[in-house]
Amino acid sequence: MSYLLLLSVFVIATCGLVYELVAGALASYLLGDSVTQFSTVIGAYLFSMGIGSFLSKYIKDNLIGTFIRIELLIGLIGGFSAAFLFLVFELVTAFRFLLYGQVALTGILVGLEIPLLMRILKDRFAFKDLVSNIFTFDYIGALLASVLFPVVLVPYLGLVRTSMLFGLFNIAVAIWAIYLFRDQIRGGFYTRTAAGICLAALLVGFVYAEQIVSFAETQSYPDKVIYAQSSPYQRIVLTRGADNFRLYLNGNLQFDARDEYRYHEGLVHPGLAAVPEAKRVLILGGGDGMALREVLRYPNVTHADLVDLDAKVTDLFRNRSDLAALNDSSLSSPRATVTNTDAFAWIREQASTYDFIAVDFPDPSNFSIGKLYSLRFYQELRRLLAPGGIIVVQSTSPYVAPRSFWCVERTLRAAGLQTVPYHIYVPSFGEWGFIMAMNRPWFPPKSYPPGLRYITPETAANLLHFPPDMIAAEGEVNRLNNQVLVQYFESEWSKYE
Repeated sequence: MSYLLLLSVFVIATCGLVYELVAGALASYLLGDSVTQFSTVIGAYLFSMGIGSFLSKYIKDNLIGTFIRIELLIGLIGGFSAAFLFLVFELVTAFRFLLYGQVALTGILVGLEIPLLMRILKDRFAFKDLVSNIFTFDYIGALLASVLFPVVLVPYLGLVRTSMLFGLFNIAVAIWAIYLFRDQIRGGFYTRTAAGICLAALLVGFVYAEQIVSFAETQSYPDKVIYAQSSPYQRIVLTRGADNFRLYLNGNLQFDARDEYRYHEGLVHPGLAAVPEAKRVLILGGGDGMALREVLRYPNVTHADLVDLDAKVTDLFRNRSDLAALNDSSLSSPRATVTNTDAFAWIREQASTYDFIAVDFPDPSNFSIGKLYSLRFYQELRRLLAPGGIIVVQSTSPYVAPRSFWCVERTLRAAGLQTVPYHIYVPSFGEWGFIMAMNRPWFPPKSYPPGLRYITPETAANLLHFPPDMIAAEGEVNRLNNQVLVQYFESEWSKYE
């Protein structure tokens, strides 16, 4: 029996770390800046565990009954944590207070577990063996959770089902303890009833997890949600209104089908049309295939590589007919090769050069994306740029975030490239900025492919002029070791939330 209780240490350690990871991932999905969210969530959680461990000394009797009740509470609170936070995100203004309140409560309860279990087992093991065994199982459980979470749990279950599954494990530990100590528990009938209710609630929640998430997402988006899926990297949501589609990644709008042509024509044509007879093109990001659609308008382009991290996005826009119609089935073109991998690692392994490179990453809202706007990254891009070639980088809004926009421009110049910044008005986003970078002067194209809806020689000329409210003072270059761009971006965009 004693060793079976030790095994429960492994289970509760795994559960405790999973709740911590769920809170960190959910905060990064909803609030952005994954480094800050994970850092603060982990810090608050560990501090709360310390409080729980301190408070455990005040529990003087009925240790087994108290341990079981704590397991039931952790199973309920931790199990429903992701569902609760998703549901309240759009309904309350004090979301961070609820987030950290739940993290603190879960941490305190988890902090009570191990000290109580050690006191329950103290007469069954020598002290040195007890401490060794407890912490061995604890650390093994933590390792298992940290490996399973990104590889299995989030991709296949999602955050809501993951938290509920591990809530069920906590309830299972409580039920097992009820069975083992059935002759020593006060109020056994009420304890068993409470355990049964908790078990039933979590089972129902696990079965209906997708409906819970769908309901929460209907509160977050103005149009009907027609697709929602979690990948290992982000939450993908597609909505449809009366005459449009919208794609959201981690709650951030990526395009509106009514005006995406302005953005994607602006990203591709001022640069690509200025490279006569361009044959090889590289697109980094752009998993929706819209930028690739614009590239394939050029018959002289014989090969285009598209590198996007998330296979779920590229598969969605390749295989769903209504979305493939938006990108003209570009992702299925024989002239295109789609690779799903980390762009930073991919470009470092390449030796071939490209006549045109379009960088269509999400905004630098966190450090994992900010590295893709760094000096080191742009130095690698310059290495892949063919003589006479051009790079174009989407560079956020020069009106909302001028320091961020000009930081990107400054970083490209620091990489040894000449730059031409420009901006376009996209109704869904407002003023949006791009920067061309090259090893030679840029000369405006005299013509563009037929069929464009926005870019012409006349409109392109107007894109180069910046009014005073889009000009920012000098700042730092975005380097891997400082990531100042992420700090600029967070500071500027937070004023518009």
